[in-house]
Amino acid sequence: MGEDPSSSQMSEDDDRSPPLDPISSNKARNCSGSGCPSSSSSSSTDYIIPYPDQVLENVLENVLCFLTARQDRNAASLVCKSWYRAEALTRSELFIGNCYAVSPRRATDRFSRVRAVSIKGKPRFADFNLMPAHWGAHFGPWVSAMAKAYPWLEKVYLKRMSVTDDDLALLAESFPGFKELVLVCCDGFGTSGLAVVASKCRQLRVLDLIESEVIDDDVDWICCFPESQTCLESLMFDCVECHVNFEALERLVIRSPSLKKLRLNRYVSIGQLHHLMVRAPQLTHLGTGSFSSSEGNAQGDQELDCVSAFAACKSIVCLSGFKEIFVDQLPAIYPVCANLTNLNFSYANISAEQLKPVIRNCHKLQTFWVLDSVCDEGLKAVAATCKELRELRVFPVDPREDIEGPVSEIGFQAISEGCRKLQSILYFCQRMTNEAVKAMSRNCPDLVVFRLCIMGRHRPDHVTGESMDEGFGAIVMNCKKLTRLAVSGLLTDQAFSYIGQYGKLVRTLSVAFAGDSDMALQYVLEGCPKLQKLEIRDSPFGDSALRSGLHHYYNMRFLWMSSCLLTRQGCRDIARALPRLVVEVIKSDQQQVETGEYVDILYMYRSLDGQRDDIPKFVDIL
Repeated sequence: MGEDPSSSQMSEDDDRSPPLDPISSNKARNCSGSGCPSSSSSSSTDYIIPYPDQVLENVLENVLCFLTARQDRNAASLVCKSWYRAEALTRSELFIGNCYAVSPRRATDRFSRVRAVSIKGKPRFADFNLMPAHWGAHFGPWVSAMAKAYPWLEKVYLKRMSVTDDDLALLAESFPGFKELVLVCCDGFGTSGLAVVASKCRQLRVLDLIESEVIDDDVDWICCFPESQTCLESLMFDCVECHVNFEALERLVIRSPSLKKLRLNRYVSIGQLHHLMVRAPQLTHLGTGSFSSSEGNAQGDQELDCVSAFAACKSIVCLSGFKEIFVDQLPAIYPVCANLTNLNFSYANISAEQLKPVIRNCHKLQTFWVLDSVCDEGLKAVAATCKELRELRVFPVDPREDIEGPVSEIGFQAISEGCRKLQSILYFCQRMTNEAVKAMSRNCPDLVVFRLCIMGRHRPDHVTGESMDEGFGAIVMNCKKLTRLAVSGLLTDQAFSYIGQYGKLVRTLSVAFAGDSDMALQYVLEGCPKLQKLEIRDSPFGDSALRSGLHHYYNMRFLWMSSCLLTRQGCRDIARALPRLVVEVIKSDQQQVETGEYVDILYMYRSLDGQRDDIPKFVDIL
């Protein structure tokens, strides 16, 4: 698990000799007979003929340079030894889907010419505080290995990794041509580390901090960028929860003529935003910061002509921010709405009436994130206008389970009827019906991602009182391209039977408070051959269900189960049956001592290098 070819790029058969190269074997047979020229019969004018396999590798290296998809490269590397070597030598981008599925040394030994590295750490449920703090996923071992192996490294993308200021300092000092750093949902570092990156990475083009936790070290990191003209193309720091030196930021924007993407944090007022927009009319992606007035300059900020500033930024196609929105200023964005393809209102607590004048001009919109404060009426307005919409996410203002939320099956069905090109949806609500979900499956057959989160445990169809089995069954039956599915509400084993029967392309499945028995999980594990990531919480699945996946676990990236009915002995049986599987039993923050017979959290993944060496006290590896 965790080391599937499409995720980590390291085959589980890394040490196995591939099939004998047919060209090499023919050469060996031909040279064993009398027809093979010997050195004694060669004249002084003869030249050395390259070995056929050497010629093949040279040709392959030139051909493989045109293979960019990870899956294609992995398939090529499994053909034979020559292809294996050539593919490793020509790979410039390395993707590790689980930082513990392969060691840094193994990765750097095999791939020696890498210029871009992407690494993922903790599983997704860590975003919901289900993973205890300090579990691991440290970037330190990786950056140390890369500093020795990849002096020409240019790009690093990390997701859910623990990164320290020392890690960032080593990165900045080790790669003189470093250009791009993207940290998504990472933690452990602060403004001190950002200051080192800003000052030492002189060719930096991208510094994107996305939903990461950044410690305020009281260091002015913005002023550490070079005083000369910079190469910056993207600067995103909306997640940095501390004041920035605005004067230094404004000077940085002025001397960054290539800057296209800028996302500001909530400490940047609408007045300061105006100043930056005037100086950077070339922006295509803008995160507005607070979109409200500063405390000491409310009157002055209101008098600014923000409409003209937005009108001058004719290239803006992506708009986000609005963290403390001043709704009277919302009309300022009207001039850019016609060109928007991406609009993120997931922090803007606005009503349907405030949304309508904005959304009625967004005919090109393809991605829209919004809070449920817009109600069903706001979603109807989206459906009426946004015919090109591909992705919709509706988040709750109040995530409590015991309230009656403002969006329901009414807005959901309106979207399905109006946005027929929809490919991805994440929808939080309190009420839903099977008929609305069935309508979505019929109207939007191109759905690839379907995540319906009915808040509140075991909520049935609120009209009929029946389970939501038929609705989710219709999704997997009619949406033939579906690869990611999240289920919720009152679900019996029948829903999982549908998933196993029809979800043949499903790669990621998220389950919460669902199912009747072990059969539910067995249907999925036996019926979904492409399943890579399976995350389950608070469901009645036990050891029998776990054993039903023995045939498939080596092909998965990971399995997460928390607050289910698994015993330590059942987990140990899996570890014994599959020795290349790492089986972690984790105590949650609430369970620091053993309580009862059931384990709190099970996290399983495949590893080429066995168990990790940074195991915290609350983790037992069986």
